[in-house]
Amino acid sequence: MRNYELMCIIQPDLDETALNGVLDKVKGWITESGGSVAKAEVWGRRRMAYSINNHREGQYVLMNVAMNPAATSDLERNLRFQETIMRHMLSVVGG
Repeated sequence: MRNYELMCIIQPDLDETALNGVLDKVKGWITESGGSVAKAEVWGRRRMAYSINNHREGQYVLMNVAMNPAATSDLERNLRFQETIMRHMLSVVGG
């Protein structure tokens, strides 16, 4: 198991229940692959440096995740196909 940070930028027009639904789906993908979510911080709506899909703002979420390195490709594929997640970045913590 490796520790990762997962940063997601989610569409700004989602209400709180829809945002929690997206986060629950992402957490479900992680736990289904045998991983765990240590912490999920919702940073809230922030202005982005450039527009993505005609949005100038996004809802930022940072997750600290522990999972098997072989399962990261499936997680990233699922994140790419989730329409409400505009951008994501998965990086190893403590290299």
